[in-house]
This record gives sequence, C-alpha cells and structure tokens, in this order.
Amino acid sequence: MRNKKIKMAMAALLIILPLLLQQINDYWMHIVIMIGIFSILSMSLNVIIGYAGQFALGHAAFYGIGAYAAALLMIHFHLSFWIALPSAAVIAGLFGFLLGTPVIRLRGDYLGIVTLGFGEIVRLIFVNWIDVTRGPMGIPGIPAPTLFGYTFSGKIEFYYLILVLVLITFFVINRIVHSGVGLSLLTIREDETLAKSIGIRPNKYKLLAFTVGGFFAGIAGAFWASYISFVSPDAFRYLDSVNILAMVILGGTASLPGSILGATLLVLAPELLRYMSDYRMMLMGLAIVLMMIFKPTGFWGEKHRKYNFYGMVQKGEDK
Repeated sequence: MRNKKIKMAMAALLIILPLLLQQINDYWMHIVIMIGIFSILSMSLNVIIGYAGQFALGHAAFYGIGAYAAALLMIHFHLSFWIALPSAAVIAGLFGFLLGTPVIRLRGDYLGIVTLGFGEIVRLIFVNWIDVTRGPMGIPGIPAPTLFGYTFSGKIEFYYLILVLVLITFFVINRIVHSGVGLSLLTIREDETLAKSIGIRPNKYKLLAFTVGGFFAGIAGAFWASYISFVSPDAFRYLDSVNILAMVILGGTASLPGSILGATLLVLAPELLRYMSDYRMMLMGLAIVLMMIFKPTGFWGEKHRKYNFYGMVQKGEDK
C-alpha cells in the first residue's frame, strides 16, 4: 500500500511538473527534457554493462545513428516523426547487432577499446560524409512531431512526449531483465562457464543486449533530433559516451531506477555548479571517484535490484 501511494504521488508530480516549472522559466523545462533523454540512454547502456557485463565505451554512436537516421528520413524521405522514430531505433539496433557480432568474444579492456573505436569511427563518418551528413555544418530544419494536425512547438509538448518514451523504455527493458532472458544475462555476467554448462548460449544473449541497447539509444537520438531540430557530430563525442557510462555507474548497475537517478544527478550537477564553472568538472570527477571507493554499487545498485527481483520471485511462488 505504501509503495502504491509513493508511485501515485510520483505520477502526479510528473504530470504537473511542467506547470510548476513554467512558473520559473523554460530553461528548467529544457533541463528536465534532457534528463529524460539521458535516462533512456542510461537505461539502454545498463542492459549492456549492468546486466550482460559487457564493458562498452561507444554508446553515443548509437545515439548519433538514431539522430541522423531520423533526421535524414524526415527531411529526405518526408516521413513523419512517428514513423521515423521507430525506423531510426531499428537502424540503431541493427548497428548494435552488427557491432556485437564480432566483439562478443572479447572481454574487459579489449571490448572497451573496440567499442571506443566504433564510436570514433561513427563520429568521423558523420564529420566526413559531407554529401549525406553535411559534415561539421550539421543538418538543420528537422521537423517537429505533429499529432492530428497539431505541431509540437513548445517544451511542454516535448516534455510529455519524452515522459512517455521514458516510461515505455523502462517498461520494456524491465520486462526483459525480469524474465528468463534477464536471469540468463546475469548468469553470463557472473560466470560464463557456468552459463554454458547449464545450456545458456552466451553469444546469443550478449548479442541481444547490444541490439536492445542500440535500439533504445536510437529512440533517444531520434527524439533529440526532432526536439533540437538540428544534428551535428559535436553532440555524439567520446565524452558523451563517458558521461552516459558515469550515469550508469553513479546510479547503480543492473538497476533501471538507478539509471534514471544517475541521469538526473549528472544532468543537474553541471547546472547547479554553474557558478563554479572553473571547478565543476573537477568536482564531478572527484564525486565519481569517491562514489567508486565508498559506494561501488551506486546509489541504487545491485543490492536493491536483487531485493526487488527475488522479492518478486518469492511472491510468484507464494501464489
């Protein structure tokens, strides 16, 4: 009953939040929308790192692929946002599958280096394939979503859209990781040899993790393209991949609420520390180092996830 009341209170807050922020200014609405975008990115990366145990450092590449795919589909093929978004997600998921196919046999630092290289290759393609991507000039004029003839023009509309996308992402990934697939991924992460001995095929599930992670990162990228109405290679750098990784680690690996918490903290922190612009990156780095020393599972990490998951299993057995 208590959890139900908390969820209802959170739902009410999320619904009325634009009305509260509108009293301040539009800038904070933009910050909340960015939290939503990075929540999707953090949850999608958590599938790869937290559940499958694959150390990936190029997640911004899938984000960029989704953004550029949606932009090109809407501008050159005149597709609506509602068709371009899932199409871009599928394209990004396909690239996740293509990347995962050769790298799933690698582990640790080697996997991180290869995925880092993939991210840089994708960024350089965005920069140099001028005939398609317009290179450093980027692609302007990306149309906003329309619904029943109404064009999304304000931040409130985009807020509710990203809220729906975050909820869909959370629901789908939560269903995946709390199923037999999720248990298989965790088994592979903990002991791949054991997983093989009980009939689990590690390569199959690792490939699934890369595909799912790429798919949802593509959704975030497609939304970003339409929201900003402009894409350029500068938005999908290596530092963005590191930032998404920090969100997963800070919030907690193998925890979807932790991913949202990590995204919220690392999007808000630079804004709250803006008055200390000369030191804020150093302070953020120090905070992450201290977090790894004193709370390595993150604010909402593995302990919470295990409790929630096994509590759910126990309830199922009682029924």
